Amino acid sequence: MIKLIPQPFDLDAAQGEQPRRSISGVAVVYGVEATVSDGTRVRFLEGSLPLEGPNPKLFLYHDSTQPVGVVTERTQVDNAVLFSARLSETSLGSEALVLASDGVLDAVSVGVNPTKFRWSKDGVMEIQAADWYELSMVPHGAVPGAVITDVAASIHQDDEPVSNIEEEVQDKEPEMSEENVTPEVIEASPIQRLFAQPRREFKLPSITEYMAKFMKGGTEWSDFNAQIRAAAPDVVTSDLDGVVPEIWTTPVYDGLRGLRPVVDAIGTKAMPQAGKVFIRPKVTTHTTIGGPQTENNTITSGTYVISDEQVTKGIYGGYVEISEASLDWSQPEVLGLLLDDMAKMYALKTDDVAADALVSGTTNSTSITDPTDPAEWVSDIYDVAAAILNSSNYLPTHIFLSPDVWQKFGSLSDTADRPLFPQVGPMNAFGNMSPGSTNSVAFGLQVVVDKNFAAKTCIVGNPMGFEIFEQQKGAISIDNPSQLSRTIAFRGYFATLMIDATKFYKITLP
Repeated sequence: MIKLIPQPFDLDAAQGEQPRRSISGVAVVYGVEATVSDGTRVRFLEGSLPLEGPNPKLFLYHDSTQPVGVVTERTQVDNAVLFSARLSETSLGSEALVLASDGVLDAVSVGVNPTKFRWSKDGVMEIQAADWYELSMVPHGAVPGAVITDVAASIHQDDEPVSNIEEEVQDKEPEMSEENVTPEVIEASPIQRLFAQPRREFKLPSITEYMAKFMKGGTEWSDFNAQIRAAAPDVVTSDLDGVVPEIWTTPVYDGLRGLRPVVDAIGTKAMPQAGKVFIRPKVTTHTTIGGPQTENNTITSGTYVISDEQVTKGIYGGYVEISEASLDWSQPEVLGLLLDDMAKMYALKTDDVAADALVSGTTNSTSITDPTDPAEWVSDIYDVAAAILNSSNYLPTHIFLSPDVWQKFGSLSDTADRPLFPQVGPMNAFGNMSPGSTNSVAFGLQVVVDKNFAAKTCIVGNPMGFEIFEQQKGAISIDNPSQLSRTIAFRGYFATLMIDATKFYKITLP
């Protein structure tokens, strides 16, 4: 589940049609990047939210125990999904209308289960399709433009009311902040309803009450904490072991990046849907053109041959079984963390397959005797570039390196001890490299450094000679009612083909 909480804005009172219990506004702006509660960067692609089917429920703070209504209309206008929602005639629905009218709950957040997504090169999860099951009213946010733009409230108390509120709010352009702030998002506990009643003596809270106030934060937590200190000025934390909780900070630290340097450098092609094996046609014999020809004589004959290169699909994936209780009780939610981890591991595995196939498919090679000699590197790289040019009329564009060879490149210097690849390149530099970035150029070739290469790997080549086919299937889940658990799998189809080995050369190191 992904929760996006967008940017707040101000509301002005309006006059016009008969008030009703409804809100409307912008649910999502397509193409806008946001950071969700677990730290994942997310972008909804156009058409990813359904406009038909069951209407999403309207919640407070993504809390299913606090339903306040239902979304009644969903419409796409330009790159935004607009919504209208009806609030139920309950005390919680009335309270939500009051907070929306006062500008407290002035933003919305969609709750979705992604069914199709991909990862961009810069690490953003791009959602292509999703099940939209709820929309929440929230006070703070991170996505510009997803806001409540209209509130029509008509609230009446059945008992003796303290006040009757009848107010309409008209559309107003949201005020976009220059810097989006991503607050810590925590599942809210049920909101405490406020009624006019005599003030009671403050009592020390239970662990549940303490946690609920802490999660809400803001002035409510500050006032609550002050009441604790006033009621028990001599109490220290060692006296409150049953009250003071252990607090986890979010997002959860992962430390794993699902990068695919080789796959990104080569690029992927669409894989045919049907068949375990598919054919990639390749020209193996070209026609012959002769000349100059003499008059009335037969010109040069030739042959044109296309061979069938067979590609076998590979299945890559994994699954976990997680209990229903873990899904319901975890905070931050374990499902989002789990799917993110599986996507990263899939990326690492498929890149490892591509790296191994590139190494095994490169049959041409030359060797270098002194890896610390810049002059020998220049000579060898020009030798293999000429060989690639002679074989196919193509020049190399990339150099693929294992981390240890990349380190040797960065350490190269000329006879005056000047770096061969300085970060700020002078006119006589052979490229530029930096220890803080793998986006480098060496000897005029794009550097691709990948930890999946074995040590001492150095391959010069043109990506046109190596092809990668992929069909990402993403995540799938199946409930196991007898075990009160859910099995979640992540999978995809992946295959490689060295279609022209003449476009690659290995440089072997001692």
